[in-house]
Amino acid sequence: MNVPQIQIQTTRAVLGLQITKPTQEIEQPSATLTQEQPAAILEMSTTKPQLSIDTTEARADLDLKSSSRRIAENAQYGEQSVQEGIGRRAQEGQQLAAIENGGNAIVEIIKQNTTPTPKQLGIRFVGNSMKIQTSFQPGSLDIKVTPQKAINNVQINKPIHHYNQGKVTGEMEQWNSIQIDFKY
Repeated sequence: MNVPQIQIQTTRAVLGLQITKPTQEIEQPSATLTQEQPAAILEMSTTKPQLSIDTTEARADLDLKSSSRRIAENAQYGEQSVQEGIGRRAQEGQQLAAIENGGNAIVEIIKQNTTPTPKQLGIRFVGNSMKIQTSFQPGSLDIKVTPQKAINNVQINKPIHHYNQGKVTGEMEQWNSIQIDFKY
């Protein structure tokens, strides 16, 4: 006996996909940075030191005197010599006036005026460094520094972004099908 048969044959559908990949490019430029450092402000003020050296008395010991001082000393010496001369003449006059009392007043006066006083020989050191007078006023230095702040200018650059969108297209490479056969 023949039994009817049903034969079913199916073909599945095949979908073909065409894919174009997306591309993306990102570039990040560096930030633009400008820096500047102004120089610090430097102020200095000084007071000069002063050194005074007075060698007047030390030079006078070496007989290196100024003309005004030499004139003053000579005037004083002249006045003193005049006073001594007046005193000596007065004394001689009194000795001559007392001649009647006896004695040789004239001989004594001549001996006094013609006999020099004995001089002493020896070494004499001139100049004394202790007579040099010095005075010193120290100077000063004042330094004032004013720092300046750094100047930073930063400019942020945006990223450069290129994007190409991907694409997917589908095509049926094979269509689905069903075949049914009956066999008796």
